[in-house]
Amino acid sequence: MDEKTKELIAVGAAVAGNCIPCLDWHYKKCIELGITKDEIKEAIELAKIVKNVPVKKINELAQTLLLSQD
Repeated sequence: MDEKTKELIAVGAAVAGNCIPCLDWHYKKCIELGITKDEIKEAIELAKIVKNVPVKKINELAQTLLLSQD
């Protein structure tokens, strides 16, 4: 895997993991490698989508449980 791909994955993982120092470090590394802001933005947006799935699912389950009859 090339360095560009690794760093874009690392940016996504940092966002998904809520790691501020990781995102800062890997963002800067992306810039050093010549990765465009549009490419970084795409990695961030994808990570946000993946990250939000469990939040959506837990909220749906909580609502279902509250509405179910015992």
